Amino acid sequence: MFESLNQKDVKSFSPARAKKIHSLDSHVENIYSAAMDTNVIADGLIQYLMLVALLTFHEYGHAWTAWKCGDDTARLQGRVSLNPVAHIDPIGTVALPLLMIFMPGAGRFLIGWAKPVPVNPYNLNHPKRDDILVTMAGPAMNLLLAIGLVALARVGVMLHSGQMIDFCIQAAGLSLVLCFFNLIPVPPLDGSHVLRVATGMSHETYANFARFGFIIIIVLLQIPPVRMALGFVTYGTLDFLARIFGVG
Repeated sequence: MFESLNQKDVKSFSPARAKKIHSLDSHVENIYSAAMDTNVIADGLIQYLMLVALLTFHEYGHAWTAWKCGDDTARLQGRVSLNPVAHIDPIGTVALPLLMIFMPGAGRFLIGWAKPVPVNPYNLNHPKRDDILVTMAGPAMNLLLAIGLVALARVGVMLHSGQMIDFCIQAAGLSLVLCFFNLIPVPPLDGSHVLRVATGMSHETYANFARFGFIIIIVLLQIPPVRMALGFVTYGTLDFLARIFGVG
């Protein structure tokens, strides 16, 4: 047990003794601060690894579906793989997420992306239908992962493992964020491909529009109603799943 001394207690000792106690208190505070910093780093790394894994499954969903729909472009480039290295983007998967997690004042806001899966729509068996299937495969994969993670959290409840529950719920929430964020109809997000097919937009027009996509996305994320809507659908879905599996 540890009981800190108050100022009155310190004054009752000799100056030399009081000086030693102040030094001890300072040393304990430094140890506590270092431990807190270590916890922050550990939590950040866990969150980052979650993101990399979820992005990997997301892109794998795109690549596998494209392959099954007749286009083997992604398969020939080694993208039908659960190896994260095959999908890593130096900026979107490494630099930006780590900066967002560990940069002071970033508010632990996490965003990232992997290398886009190459798809040749002219190789697809049914171009319009399959294009939508390939597009929706990524968000659908994240939704399935979220369901599986909440189900695993239920196992944590049965095992009385608070850490397992917290880990699974946090990962499920992040997976749902990726799912719904990618449904925003702004290039290069998946929702924009559905919009392109629905409106009959040419690939050339879409490519020109996509050049400004990230700027539009950044602006959209600064609009409070957009962030609120994304949070509402994400955590509303997470709460719904938690209720279904009896996690709460």
